[in-house]
Amino acid sequence: MRFLRRKEVEHRTGLARATIYAKVKARQFPAPVKISAGAVAWLEDDVTRWQAERIAASRTN
Repeated sequence: MRFLRRKEVEHRTGLARATIYAKVKARQFPAPVKISAGAVAWLEDDVTRWQAERIAASRTN
């Protein structure tokens, strides 16, 4: 299991910081986990799953 910090999530998804957090709030993107008092990260598996779901959805519409 690997943690991804926000910059890496932005790079992998092509989404901006504000968009990531808006989608998290709307429950349209995986929520980060707190890894220390002042830091959060996303689970790589969660981000990869979200990407696969987006790909599948784009191919069925």
